Amino acid sequence: MRDLEYLEQQNVIIEWRSAEGQLDRLPALASGLVRLKVDVIVAAGGEPPALAAQQATHRIPVVFVNVGDPVGTGLVSSLGRPGGNITGLSTTAGPEIYGKKLALLKEALPSLSRVAFLSNPGNSFSVVAENEAKVAAGVLGITLHTVEARNPDQLERAFVEAASVRAGALLVVQDPMFFTHRGRLADLEVRNHLPTIYGNLEHVEAGGFMAYTSNRLDLFRRAAGYVDRILKGARPADLPVEQPTKFELAVNLKTAKALGLDVPPMLLVRADEVIE
Repeated sequence: MRDLEYLEQQNVIIEWRSAEGQLDRLPALASGLVRLKVDVIVAAGGEPPALAAQQATHRIPVVFVNVGDPVGTGLVSSLGRPGGNITGLSTTAGPEIYGKKLALLKEALPSLSRVAFLSNPGNSFSVVAENEAKVAAGVLGITLHTVEARNPDQLERAFVEAASVRAGALLVVQDPMFFTHRGRLADLEVRNHLPTIYGNLEHVEAGGFMAYTSNRLDLFRRAAGYVDRILKGARPADLPVEQPTKFELAVNLKTAKALGLDVPPMLLVRADEVIE
């Protein structure tokens, strides 16, 4: 933040906007930035902000960050040649990362046979991720049951439904609203005794059991490079979408203890971050 403040004092004016996890606010926020005639829009937080920016302008360059499947959700034509006015950084190497997350849950809970998948129907990536998770579940011998939450008021109901179908764990799709309410998700996880894997390390820091994802700070640093090149004249259509090459596993042992879990030692050895 201090680096941005210093930069702003030198030669850049930064207009900050946040939907605070309320996806229905995104179109108006994006349109407001277009009316200000900004030079570049950085859409952070997954598909919803990026899609809102895409719908708001076909002229102003857009750099997205933390998008799960930019091709599948229609943001770009291809990773190598995005086309249009949008490019950026994917947070995964593709939706198949949800298969990896299921495998990690199975490793942490060897007897696991039923998993709930927490989806936000308002996020187009949820469908892509759910389809991939279903394929992986079939390979792993796991039954997948989808529960939905469009807004924070529906989160508790989703956990209750997951518990009612006797899910042994929960897989949460990467979503801005879920990220904003990560503390509440962690509380619901423990209250419903439902070990959960998330798509952001911050979920584990907030009390969630486990997360597997790319490093968000690194993604934002690299996004600054895109903005720099665009301000110097590069076209988004000619800047390939970057995918992460390194993923991090985080485990919260405090939460594991609260859930009554003994995390396999080999899983802990592979973890990049362990909260004790």
